[in-house]
Amino acid sequence: MKKGDQAVVVAAPIGVEGTTDRSTAIDVLIVGAGLTGLSAAHRLVNHPGNRGRSTLVVEAQNRVGGNITTRSADGFLWEEGPNSFAPTPELLKLAVEVGLKDELVFANGKLPRFVYWDGRLQAIPMSPGAFWNSTLLSDRGKARLLLGAAGFVPPIMGAAISARGGEETVREFFTRHLGQEAMERLVDPFISGVYAGDPDALSASAAFRKMAAMQAAGGGLGAGAARILWAKRQATKQAPATDPRLPKPKSGELGSFREGLQALPEAVARGLGDRVKLGWQVEAIARDPQGTYQVAIASPDGPQQITTRSVILATPAPVTAQLLEPLAPRASTALNAIPYPAVACVILAYPETAFAQSLRGFGNLIPRSLGLQTLGTIWASSLFAGRAPQGWAHLINFIGGAQNPTLIHKTEDEIAQMVHADVRRILLKQDVPPKVLSVKLWQRAIPQYTIGHGSRLATLHQELQHWPGLFACSNYEGGVALGDCVRHGWEQADAIEQFLGSRV
Repeated sequence: MKKGDQAVVVAAPIGVEGTTDRSTAIDVLIVGAGLTGLSAAHRLVNHPGNRGRSTLVVEAQNRVGGNITTRSADGFLWEEGPNSFAPTPELLKLAVEVGLKDELVFANGKLPRFVYWDGRLQAIPMSPGAFWNSTLLSDRGKARLLLGAAGFVPPIMGAAISARGGEETVREFFTRHLGQEAMERLVDPFISGVYAGDPDALSASAAFRKMAAMQAAGGGLGAGAARILWAKRQATKQAPATDPRLPKPKSGELGSFREGLQALPEAVARGLGDRVKLGWQVEAIARDPQGTYQVAIASPDGPQQITTRSVILATPAPVTAQLLEPLAPRASTALNAIPYPAVACVILAYPETAFAQSLRGFGNLIPRSLGLQTLGTIWASSLFAGRAPQGWAHLINFIGGAQNPTLIHKTEDEIAQMVHADVRRILLKQDVPPKVLSVKLWQRAIPQYTIGHGSRLATLHQELQHWPGLFACSNYEGGVALGDCVRHGWEQADAIEQFLGSRV
């Protein structure tokens, strides 16, 4: 299909749901069965406020869940993508609605988090007393952090920042607010663990929206956080009562399911039944003169054509860019500018006797300034019970990211040995060979919210206004956490419902 074409001709329609007769068009086609797309479909089909819209989800892979990947072998159970979730109301509600309430498990929120610094593991201080007693920051570094949090912050300065319209990198923002030490020893390892990103490239306003909101509230990050917290408490008093069906996890807890995170997308897909088609790859999208969309698909049963009143592209930015290129080339260009660095998830197991200390904690992060290869390590079998055989512990390690682009040229054995070398240095008391459970290299792992990200998203939304009923959503917008994916999927479902309702 060439640019400007307004129709797609394929060999075989899929029957009543896929004919080009507008009266038999489906309401919603969702492209992508990751958590965002499945969440949108679930809400469209099941939410009482919606009208039972005819919905179809098509997924190019032969499985649902996107990067959510749970595996097991030899008595171990591990994650090769996302490893846990913050228990947001939306995610908990989805889990309950698909029958997983009794499968939810939560890690103790009081378990410490560690940063490897000065040759040893140091707990991230989580209380005023721990902050003053910690040696992770010097006395000068602590004083600088407190002054910045209280509002004694230098103004935004510099020709480079001015050229960007005042948009700061993550390094510029946190160094200005909290000081160099806090940036290097607290923020930088966090960025590596969450985004696998480069603080000199990430946009502070895009990657740390809550922090940017605190700054905007005025008076420094501490005062801004207090104002936002007060406003939330006031809003909570006027909000509807919490759904009594939902679990009430304690502060700081992270969640999973007894059989791993993949249980969630699989349960959502089961509830959707034959509305989910696997191995169906969208090849082209065009809008016909009647205002519906013609979607050409390659399926295991041959070419298919679907007529639909609306489309949600719940796919990664590069895939969405390819599909939008004939319709909205500026949006396609904007999406193609979003980087996705490669990250490897390396699962290593060791006898418990090999560790220099008890693995009681969430795990450890590693500042990039130390020159180690591994970004961070999750002490997975200490978080959730039943994930390793007795006498063993397994670690989920991440390596690669925006600051290590050469990883894709390494073999799996080389990657495993690189990670083991760091684990040996940080956690082991003796050089015990690891049991390598898995090395999963994600060629395109986590979307990077780099400088200019807000402008790219604005271009995307402006272009889509010319194509009513065509929506795009994925974790390149609104956050990369699983709870963000569920929330964003629900928001898109509500937007679709509003769009379809206005067309009646």
